Amino acid sequence: MSRDDHEPALWTPPLAPAVPRSLCTDCGISRSSTPGDCGTACQFIKPDYAALETRVHGRPRDLAKPDELFFGPFQHMVRASLKPAIPGAQWTGITTRIAEKLLEGGAVTAVLTMAPDAEDKWKPVPVIVTRAEGMAQVRGMRMGYAPLLALLEPVRAAGHTRIAVIGIPCQVHALRALETKLGLEALYVIGTPCSDNTTTANFHEFLALLSDQPETITYLEFRADYHVELRFDDGRTKAVPFLMLPLSDLRPDFFPLTCRTCVDYTNSLADVTVGYMAGSGEQWLVVRNARGAELVALLGDELKTAAPADSGNRVGPVKGFLANTERAAGGLPLRRMPKWLRPVVGWLMPRVGPKGLEFGRARVEMKAVETILHLRREKPRRMKTMIPPHVWTLVAPYGLTPGPGESEWDRGFTPGRSASRSGPTAVRHGPGRWPWR
Repeated sequence: MSRDDHEPALWTPPLAPAVPRSLCTDCGISRSSTPGDCGTACQFIKPDYAALETRVHGRPRDLAKPDELFFGPFQHMVRASLKPAIPGAQWTGITTRIAEKLLEGGAVTAVLTMAPDAEDKWKPVPVIVTRAEGMAQVRGMRMGYAPLLALLEPVRAAGHTRIAVIGIPCQVHALRALETKLGLEALYVIGTPCSDNTTTANFHEFLALLSDQPETITYLEFRADYHVELRFDDGRTKAVPFLMLPLSDLRPDFFPLTCRTCVDYTNSLADVTVGYMAGSGEQWLVVRNARGAELVALLGDELKTAAPADSGNRVGPVKGFLANTERAAGGLPLRRMPKWLRPVVGWLMPRVGPKGLEFGRARVEMKAVETILHLRREKPRRMKTMIPPHVWTLVAPYGLTPGPGESEWDRGFTPGRSASRSGPTAVRHGPGRWPWR
């Protein structure tokens, strides 16, 4: 399809209502003409990452290759920044620029992504972008559920067969599960990491805990230096240490069970993952396959890259997280650090805590711990089908092992075998990121 200059730069078609589902993040498939596809597409029913990774990347994650256990299949990883940075973008705007280049060069004729709601800048609205200049309207972070994949039928009905999708892990999993049915000529998938999401209404409650004028906050980012960066409409900036965040003041249901049991923080089925987690002040790019390499190559000299940092030891933070999560999953109050000690530890964490790739490993292990403990308490019958074998491998060094009926060892993984050179026995993006809660 050739580009129609009379077509709007971006648009949202009418969307059907969501079909009620349990453990649903409203990726959009239930709003399609075939809502029954949820049964095979949903990440929270019976994910088979080994099979999907093999189809998408040519092979599953290799436990003999350092860090694939944690981050999924990849060709290489770098920390990167765009030069010059795109004004108004989250970080420097790498994801935005890749999508612009795809549209400018005609590799795709449409990009499926999120724009801010006209009434609420934090609320995501799924949009189809058909001209590169439209990407300027989707810059920045949104927080909340948005049925991105409900756009798949309208975009194909409009004649687009070469598309790119910018999505979070639960959206990308469903997209990949259905990819062979879509009849697309070309599909590029740009993934952002996602640790936890929540409703936009809940996110406003969080902003209100950070400022007595939350409506003046224009930017929020969780950084790999253990701080949250806030920017305000008068030009002020503020960096809040993770330990000073009011996460313990949030309601128990602030984070839904779906996000507390997500096993794919790093978006392992994307062609390229672009996020903050192991970026050490820059963005972290995980190039997973030839299409991902093609996407990064589009940026040419606009992209500044370096090897990822990797220092510190994640064992202590992960063990502390495990203990707190066990208490929370058991209905007990969290152990709160004394207020007088929080500034001291907040000062220490950026200096002695895990950084770069080790920070990323810590987050992945924390998510694995959280998945098992919360499912064990709230949905024990779902554990056997929802928890991939490699997740048990991640948590085995911390003493978490499957009980009767909690796992199936039929996909080539061995409990307790770790691919990490720095595991505990030897002595880590869009939507939201909530580290160290």
